[in-house]
Amino acid sequence: MVSRSEMRTPTAEEVRCAEGRAIPDLIAPGLTVLFCGINPGLYSAAAKYHFARPGNRFWPALHLAGFTPRLLAPHERSELIGSGYGITSLVRRATATARDLEPAELVTGRRRLVRKVRIYRPKWIAMLGVGAYRTAFGEPKAAIGPQLNTVLGARMWILPSPSGANGSYPLVDLVRELRAFREAIDQTPLR
Repeated sequence: MVSRSEMRTPTAEEVRCAEGRAIPDLIAPGLTVLFCGINPGLYSAAAKYHFARPGNRFWPALHLAGFTPRLLAPHERSELIGSGYGITSLVRRATATARDLEPAELVTGRRRLVRKVRIYRPKWIAMLGVGAYRTAFGEPKAAIGPQLNTVLGARMWILPSPSGANGSYPLVDLVRELRAFREAIDQTPLR
């Protein structure tokens, strides 16, 4: 097992050159949850793994909320599939920040997400970022938590962005939201 600290760190030049790159989805048919980030950051695109920047709280929060039995490093992401979890991005192109995205890109990303749901049929979609969700789905008042709408039968849950830049949600709060989501999954009858 290679730890997060042993993962190859992209060089500053590799990070600068990662603008516009994409990271392949981690997806399979019949997932329990498809986690949907906003878009890859430059560091993650350079590393070629979702949520790879050291300050990103996705992997620690996932573990602390009980989704994984141990803390996974970004390069160990394929271990999620065996537990019924996958990862995609609403917008595929990497940017320095999500603020660099145009609203039309988020709407186009929603359409692409719908196509993925049609093919792979996850039971839940966990959108990691309320602002992106509001724009992409045309729901300006949407809040963190379960949503009334579904995507082709997949239930929707909005979670805070795990980005280190999202200072309004410290790790303890992110973990609390993920735990609430996990409890809802556990209480939902299988379809």
